[in-house]
Amino acid sequence: MFRLASMLYALVATAISGTAVIAVLSAGMVTVPAIVGAAAIGAVVAAPASWLIAKRLYQN
Repeated sequence: MFRLASMLYALVATAISGTAVIAVLSAGMVTVPAIVGAAAIGAVVAAPASWLIAKRLYQN
């Protein structure tokens, strides 16, 4: 399951980080720390999300 979760992480992290960066830019915060922070938070949130998705795929 770890292999599946690590493969899913690449996709999930890109989607969540991209969404977070777009949200920050839409809010008008165009500084580098805000953009990098949003991308980092997205990458951290993607780890448990990809694990949960992999677990759900293995159950079915």
